[in-house]
Amino acid sequence: MRETSNPVFRSLPKTQGGYATFGTGAAGFGAQQVHAEPYTTQYPEQTGVARPMTIDDVVTKTGVTLAVLTAVGVVSYFLASANLSLAMPLAMVGAIAGLVLVLVATFGRKQDNPAIVVSYAACQGLFLGAISFVFANVVSTGGAAMIMQAIIGTLGVFFGMLVVYKTGAIRVTPKFTRMIVAGLFGVLVLMLANLVAGPLLGLNGGAGLGLRDGGMLAIGFSLLCIGLAAFSFLIDFDAADQMIRAGAPEKAAWGVALGLTVTLVWLYIEILRLLSYFNSE
Repeated sequence: MRETSNPVFRSLPKTQGGYATFGTGAAGFGAQQVHAEPYTTQYPEQTGVARPMTIDDVVTKTGVTLAVLTAVGVVSYFLASANLSLAMPLAMVGAIAGLVLVLVATFGRKQDNPAIVVSYAACQGLFLGAISFVFANVVSTGGAAMIMQAIIGTLGVFFGMLVVYKTGAIRVTPKFTRMIVAGLFGVLVLMLANLVAGPLLGLNGGAGLGLRDGGMLAIGFSLLCIGLAAFSFLIDFDAADQMIRAGAPEKAAWGVALGLTVTLVWLYIEILRLLSYFNSE
């Protein structure tokens, strides 16, 4: 069985009543095991329990999750615009609560719990709304137009990679998956090093390795992150496809929605950050 890079879905049980693995990890990162043999897990028919998951279930659950995220995000944005001092508290609360919920879903095997998934979406909406205001109006001068550009860019990448997957332009193979996961781990290490190098070592005037200072290196790093997030969608789509063919229960669609939302949030933040570099004074 070929597993994916998201601990949210990689920990899904494979026994009766469980689900195939799927996902892209918290903020796009996660542990990975890859096997060469074809995906063969099948789910026995469960009379009176749950019908098999369909693509409509995935679309519906993902739509609900993103609708909650968007609604809370709009409220958070206007709260931050009305009182700038609320921006960072809202962003921090949303980010930390969202991370906790992802960890609960992962290690508690509650990826298919709609309450956790919707709560995660609400927390990320709180985070994205506030941080979007900061990037667009404090860090840069892009304003609401820059946020709209980031949203359009995120959706464009998502649907573009969906077309790539459906047409088979890029095949999701174990080798491809290993390469993406290696890249994700590399980016994670660089992010942590950049975070630590500034305050502890005083490198680059406290800016760390220069991965987030708006220079050419920072632009290149953001483009790398955007590319990795985009290719991670291919792994997500493939895993969801396998789950549907294997007859995973209907509730598994909530786990798919959670995994896609995690990657979409990471992609949006990276695109927004990149745009802020070009709109800074």
